[in-house]
Amino acid sequence: MMPVNIPNLLTWARIVMIPLFVGVYYASPHWLTPHEQNLAATLIFVIAAITDWLDGWLARKLGQTSAFGAFLDPVADKLMVAAALIVLVQLARVDAIIAIIIISREIAISALREWMAKIGAAESTAVSMLGKIKTIAQMIAIPMLLYQNDFAGVSIMQIGYYLILAAAVLTLWSMVYYLKMAWPEISLRTK
Repeated sequence: MMPVNIPNLLTWARIVMIPLFVGVYYASPHWLTPHEQNLAATLIFVIAAITDWLDGWLARKLGQTSAFGAFLDPVADKLMVAAALIVLVQLARVDAIIAIIIISREIAISALREWMAKIGAAESTAVSMLGKIKTIAQMIAIPMLLYQNDFAGVSIMQIGYYLILAAAVLTLWSMVYYLKMAWPEISLRTK
């Protein structure tokens, strides 16, 4: 049974935010202007990113870590990022190839981690600093691309685009890193 605690509720809230986030762009022009849509989507994404940090911090601080929370938290993150990237592709703010690279890597590494955990070698695919840097670049780029408007004379969209390009490169690099770390177990188990 799922433990009901604040960290898990925050994770569920992040999942519930996904249809709200996507729905902002389907709102009638009578309800929201394009600028208001961009602002609302950006705020929802940023709130989701903050809850991602907050739920992990609270789980450790309150001693409320659980196997279910450890499973659900990364799923919620990946769903929100995938939804954001798909919306950005639809809005022509991100190239489809970038979204495909990032989403595909997330699915592949999640599957690899699950398999490695099943064979007792989860430490081979523990989160690396490279993966964390990729996540930071991605989590800064996406709100910039969602907001789109210039801020204080600076093209937020252009900065966001360069950051998402960097995130895509780091995505590939980190995938190679994780595969290299897991390779001894992979080669041993596939013979």
